Amino acid sequence: MMDKSTENPDEEDRLSLKSNGNAAGNGGTKETLGVLQSFRRSIRRATEKSPLSSGGKWAKVSAGNESGSQPPPSPSLSAGSPVTSPLKNIGGFFYNKEEDESDSVGQKGKGLKRSKTDPNMGGFGDSLMKKGASIRRSLKFKKAIKLEAATLVSEGPLEERKEELEEEEEEEEVWEELEESYTLPEIPHTPLSVMQINKLIETEVLEEAHLNLLAMRQEFQQERERCGEDSPLELAKKEKDLNLLYGNLRDKVNTIVRDSNSLPSRNKGLLEPVARIIQEEDRRAEEPGGLQGSWLEAWREAVGEGVQLKVQSVHLEPREQNASWLAVHLALLGKSIVEDLEKVKKELRWSYPPSFQVFSTYVRSYHRVVGQHLKKLEPQVTELKDLYALLDWIINLYKSERIMGSPSLQPDMRDESADLQLQDGLLKQLKDKFCCKMKEDMKSSLDRIIELENEDVWKDRSTPKKEEDFLDSPFHMDIWTKVKGNAINSRRIDAQLEQEVISSCLQALKEFPKRFEAEFSRHCSALRLKPLWTEYHITYINSFSALQQHMDGYQDTCPREVEGFRKEAKWLIIRLIQVLEDQYRDDVKLYLRRMMTRKWLTDDEDFKQLYSRTELLSEHCALMRPTHAQELASRLHYHVVREYVGQLMKNNYSCKNRKHEKAASKIRVQWGRLRDLFENMKSTHEWLYAVGDDLSNIIIQKNKADIKIHLQPLVEHYPDFSRKHLVAVLYFRGLLRGREHRLILQRLTELKKKLGSGDKNQVLFGDMQVTVNTDCFSNLPFSCLSFLLPDN
Repeated sequence: MMDKSTENPDEEDRLSLKSNGNAAGNGGTKETLGVLQSFRRSIRRATEKSPLSSGGKWAKVSAGNESGSQPPPSPSLSAGSPVTSPLKNIGGFFYNKEEDESDSVGQKGKGLKRSKTDPNMGGFGDSLMKKGASIRRSLKFKKAIKLEAATLVSEGPLEERKEELEEEEEEEEVWEELEESYTLPEIPHTPLSVMQINKLIETEVLEEAHLNLLAMRQEFQQERERCGEDSPLELAKKEKDLNLLYGNLRDKVNTIVRDSNSLPSRNKGLLEPVARIIQEEDRRAEEPGGLQGSWLEAWREAVGEGVQLKVQSVHLEPREQNASWLAVHLALLGKSIVEDLEKVKKELRWSYPPSFQVFSTYVRSYHRVVGQHLKKLEPQVTELKDLYALLDWIINLYKSERIMGSPSLQPDMRDESADLQLQDGLLKQLKDKFCCKMKEDMKSSLDRIIELENEDVWKDRSTPKKEEDFLDSPFHMDIWTKVKGNAINSRRIDAQLEQEVISSCLQALKEFPKRFEAEFSRHCSALRLKPLWTEYHITYINSFSALQQHMDGYQDTCPREVEGFRKEAKWLIIRLIQVLEDQYRDDVKLYLRRMMTRKWLTDDEDFKQLYSRTELLSEHCALMRPTHAQELASRLHYHVVREYVGQLMKNNYSCKNRKHEKAASKIRVQWGRLRDLFENMKSTHEWLYAVGDDLSNIIIQKNKADIKIHLQPLVEHYPDFSRKHLVAVLYFRGLLRGREHRLILQRLTELKKKLGSGDKNQVLFGDMQVTVNTDCFSNLPFSCLSFLLPDN
C-alpha cells in the first residue's frame, strides 16, 4: 500500500497550512512543531526515494532495483510505463538525526544532490528549501556520508573528527569523469502543473522539472496521435505551454553553464543534471513537443557567453590615465585565461560526459572570444608601442608557455590548436598599421636628426669631429641603429613583419638626403668660400657614404627600397663633391689663365697660388674616405692638366730668342710638383703624368729637325693630339713657318696613321680648343703673317 501522504501531497500541504492558520489558538509551539513535522516527513520520503540511496538517478545501469529486475537499457521510457512520480515530495537532502535538533553537522558536511521539491510549499517551507538548496550546492555528498558515520561512532569531539575527515578526503579525493551512459528515472504518469514546473525551473530543481516536462510531452504526443489532423484548442495550449517551459528550461540551463566557471561553488552541483538533460533532449530531438535546435550547440554557445563575460571582466584602464594600459590589460587577460582553463581542467570537466569535450570547447571559445575582443580594441591602439605589444601578444605570447602553452594546461592542450581565431584581415590590418606608424616614427626621427645637427654644429659653426682620421658626423650611426633596432624587434614577432618594417624604414629614409641637403644649404649658405664650408661637405660626404654602406646590408631583404635610397644618397654625395670641385676650380681659375704667358715665364707667383690651393685640396682629401677622395682627386687632376696644357693652345705667347728652353724647363719643374701632389692624392689618372714631359721635350729642342723625333711618345700617349694642337705648340716654341714646320706636321700625320686612334676613353686634347686656327696660314711667307703676331 502506498502511504496516503504520498498519494495525496496536496492534502498534506493543506494540513500544513491549516496548522499554520491555527497558530493563534494553539500557540507558537504547536505551529512550529506542525510545520517541522510536515517538513521532516517530506524529507524522509524524499530520502527514501533519493537517487543517492541507490547510486543516483543518473548512474550507469549496473545493479538491479529492489525487486531484482534490471532497469531498461534505453534512457527513455514508454508512455504507458507504470511509474510513481518521485516529484511530489517536499524538502531537500539534509543530514538529520531524529533525536538531534542541530543541523550544524549536516551543513558543514558534503551536501547531497538536489532533491525533488514541491514548489507549492510557501513561507517557511520555501525559505528552508532555498537554504537547503544553497547548502547542498556548496557541499559534497561523499563527505557528508563519511561525516555522518564518523559522528555516530566517534567518541572524540565532533569538530576534531570533522577536520580529520576533511584532511583525509583532500588527500584521497580523485576526480573521475562522468560516465557517458545513464538511466533516465521513471517519468511520472501525471505531470505537475505548468506553474509548478516553472517553479521547479526557477528554483533550479532541474531533474524534477525535466521529468515533468517529459511527462507533459508524452501526454501531448498521445493526445496528438488521438486527435490526428484535428488540433483542438487544448492541444494547442499544451504545445504553447511546452514551448514556454522548454524555453525557460533552456534559458536556465544556459545561465548555469554560462556562470559555471565564474561561480563554481554555486553551479557545480547542477552541471551533472544539466548534462543529462542536454543528452536526453538531443536524443529526443526528432520527437514533437521539444525545442528547435541542438541543445548541445546551445550549451556550446552558453560556454562562449561565459567566456565572453570572463574576458570583459578583465580590468582595462583608459589609455589617457595609463601609458601602459594595453600591456597591463593583455597581461591580466593572459593570466585570467590560464586561471579559467585550469579550473575547467581540474573541476568543471568532471561534471560532464566525455562526449561534451569540455576542455576543448572552452579552449575554442577562448580562441574565438579573445579574437573578437582584440578586434574591438584595435581602434584604440594607435601608438607604436601598443601596436607592438598587441602583435607580440597575438603572434607569440598567446600560444607560448605563458598562456595556451602553460605547463599547468598540459597534457590536455597537446591535441588542441593554440592559435587565436582572428577575424579576417585583422592581423594584416594590425601589421599594416604598425608599418605605417613605423614609417612615421622613422620620419620623425630623421627630422630630429637634422634639428640636432643644426643645434650642435651649424648654429654654433662647430668644427666637425674626426672618426678614424676622417671627418664624420655620428648621425649615420644613429640612423643605422634605429633601423637595425626596428628590424630586430619586429623579427621577434614575425619574419614577414621584419621585412615590411625594413621596407617602411627605407621608404622614409629615401626622402632624407634631399631634406638634409635643403636644410644644410639654408643654414650654411653664408659659409661659402670658407674652410669650414669645405669641411662640412667632406663630413657629409663621409657620413652619407657610411649610411649607404649600412643600408646595403638589407639588399637581399628589400632590394627595391635599398636601390631607391642608394640612388638618393649617391646623388647627394655627387652634388657635395661637385660643390668642392667647383670651389677648387673657382679658386685656381685665375692662376691657370696666367700660365704660358710672358709674366708666367718671369714670375712664379701664380703657380705658387695654384700649388698652395692644390696642396690644401690634398689635405682636405686626406680627411675624406678613400673612395670619394680618390674620385675627387682624379676629377681635379684632369681639370688642372687640361687647363694648364690648354694655355699652350691659346697662342698667348711665343718664345723667341731661345726662351723656349727656359719655358720647357719651367714646365717640367712645375709639372713634376703637380704630379707629386696628385699622386699623393691617389688620382686614378696616371695616364696624365706624361703629358708635361712629352710637351717639354718638343719645346726644349734646339734643333728644329729633332722635334720630329720626339713626336712619337706624345702621339702614343695621347692619340687625340691633332695637327691644330701641334701648330699651337710649335707657335709657343717659336716655330711658325718654313720647311721644318711642314716636315714636322707631315711626320705627325704619318704617326697618327701608323699608331691608330688608341684608347678612346683617354681623351685630353680632344676637349681643348685652339684659340687661333693657323692651319690655313702655315705655308705662307713669314712676312705675310708677321703683322698678326702679338709681338708686332
